Amino acid sequence: MRRLVVFDVDGTLVDSQNMIVEAQRRTFVAHDLPVPDRARALSIVGLSLPEAFTALVGQGPVVAELVGTYKRVFRDLRHDPAFAEPLYPGVGAVLDALAAEPGIILAIATGKSRRGVDHMLERHGFVGRFACVQTADDAPSKPHPAMLLQAMSATGTTADAAVMVGDSTFDMQMSRAAGVTALGVAWGYHAPAALREAGAVAILSQMAALPDFLAGRKDAAGAG
Repeated sequence: MRRLVVFDVDGTLVDSQNMIVEAQRRTFVAHDLPVPDRARALSIVGLSLPEAFTALVGQGPVVAELVGTYKRVFRDLRHDPAFAEPLYPGVGAVLDALAAEPGIILAIATGKSRRGVDHMLERHGFVGRFACVQTADDAPSKPHPAMLLQAMSATGTTADAAVMVGDSTFDMQMSRAAGVTALGVAWGYHAPAALREAGAVAILSQMAALPDFLAGRKDAAGAG
């Protein structure tokens, strides 16, 4: 049976926290608004931008203005080496190993824009690695299940053969809504306890444990 393995990006594959926090800081300063602290800034990672800023400031016309400013700031920061988005340890090797497995299909479901994902894929040499890429431009924001439903439809897989790997409660809630196995990671932006409460069946302490989990060895070191 073919297995669909869907990855979140920010906080799961790449460590983008410094860029996200700085982009938010500059955005709020530009609009003379109080800057969220680091924990608050990272708490909304995973949502699409309109939903993220609504969570931070409430509803209103300022949300669209913040989104526009944030996009411009984020694009500028991409060219600053001080705000790189490095891969988390083990990510490259695990993706290489899974891509070599004939029964594994890799996909992405992320709150990033299509442009942002394309930049990440090119930067890390992952162009063509994922059979399906679902972004904030393609579907409603997490935790709506649309990204996973579209990924399964595009790859001809079903929920019982799919796993979502992510660092946020939004990923876990999306998985549960789609009937997909939710697998949390311990190195991202939401606490493992919160991920379990949101529906994670296990928490990876290192990406290297993922192949063993997929092979059914759920008691492997690093997956618990």
